Amino acid sequence: MSPDARAAFIRANTEVLPVPLVREIRLHLAHEALPIWQKTEEELGEMGLPPPFWAFAWAGGQALARFVLDNPATVHGKRIIDLASGSGLVAIAAMKAGATSVLAADIDRFSAEAILINAAINAVAVEATADDLLLAPAPAADVILVGDLFYEKGLAARCLAWLQAARAKGADVLIGDPGRSYLPRSELIRIADYAVPVTRELEDAEIKKTAVWRLA
Repeated sequence: MSPDARAAFIRANTEVLPVPLVREIRLHLAHEALPIWQKTEEELGEMGLPPPFWAFAWAGGQALARFVLDNPATVHGKRIIDLASGSGLVAIAAMKAGATSVLAADIDRFSAEAILINAAINAVAVEATADDLLLAPAPAADVILVGDLFYEKGLAARCLAWLQAARAKGADVLIGDPGRSYLPRSELIRIADYAVPVTRELEDAEIKKTAVWRLA
């Protein structure tokens, strides 16, 4: 599928809505998880695809975006990587808070298109890539932002090793997480807490207690 076709699919199957905890940002969001998941599989002619993470504002991303906007010095004038960017929410927040540049990375090609579309409707510019950044050392960055990525054991281990290597080279690493099973709490410092409105279709509660952490 071409980038234009992916962009048309996103626009046709979502609605532009404000993000519950970050209402100054609007995104193309889906109302229900299963229908858009099924439509994605039909469009690509593939079954067993991962969920369309780009179509929802997940709790960890909402908390991290809120933290960045409320603490702009965290990113102001700095080069940012938004890892597993999904909808681009955190990347957009970083640009609104004064980041010099943001590389928003997500291996889902629909996500790469969604990031660019969502950035445009929020009047910011970000760079989007579908490359798997975990396959090589992190590109040069002052801050790496990670929203809600510690939900699978293998992925969490790869991500932590990659982030620790980047931290050793001087990058500040901030993580938004609502208590996923594989969050490496012993390696992190808790710096903020939020009550994030979410949907029961995606989570086990309508309000998800979510924290922002810094990699020690």
